[in-house]
Amino acid sequence: MPKLSANLGFLFTEYTLPDAIRAAAAAGFDAVECHFPYDVPVDDVRAAMAQTGLPMLGLNTERGNLAAGDFGLAAIAGRETEARALIDQAVTYAAAVGAGAVHVMAGKSGGGAQAEATFRANLTYACQQAAPHDLTILIEPINQIDAPGYHISTIEHGAEIIDALGLPNLKLMFDCYHTQIMQGDLTRRLTRYISLIGHIQIAAVPDRGAPDHGEVNYPEIMRVIDDLGWTGYVGAEYRPGTKTEDTLRWMERY
Repeated sequence: MPKLSANLGFLFTEYTLPDAIRAAAAAGFDAVECHFPYDVPVDDVRAAMAQTGLPMLGLNTERGNLAAGDFGLAAIAGRETEARALIDQAVTYAAAVGAGAVHVMAGKSGGGAQAEATFRANLTYACQQAAPHDLTILIEPINQIDAPGYHISTIEHGAEIIDALGLPNLKLMFDCYHTQIMQGDLTRRLTRYISLIGHIQIAAVPDRGAPDHGEVNYPEIMRVIDDLGWTGYVGAEYRPGTKTEDTLRWMERY
């Protein structure tokens, strides 16, 4: 069965990031990933990683001005300078902690040709900056219920961008939660696009709780992923609603 990663943007949030890494190791996770670690000293993160032996799979670019409603900037025309500064920040931090990937957040562009051109140009820049550090750049389709107006919300749109740009270090973040809400048909999409996928994430649908209930049969999804020869990790990115350690019974079957 695939190896499991704890997304520390949602799990173990009662701890500092270094202590969350330690808690994830104690709980039996094989890796960690995070959202926005930039206020935490790199040395503290690296020390926790060294102590536990857990790799840091990836992190996100900052979202921008939260008070103004920003949810990423890479597809927002006219804000390229800000978007690239956030890409630089993420690449620098990821390289410093030894992470494997940076998820470049597109933002709520509302769509359109200008936004698409902006996104593709910024992704090209991100891949160029990431390449010397052997970092993968990820793009993630996010559902329109949780993030109305988000620029990329279907797997096919992500695949189209990756195919068009032809950049070897640009991959798809396949979040089963977002994809089920927007499109469904998870097993066929996983099968069709497995060669473009750089990371997989799971959570219950529709409540985004632990992946042990709801409308997605995750034991079957895990079997499909395994049969496809997936050698990466599957990230648990769910809202525990209580102490994370009290929600981990689902891990036993894997």
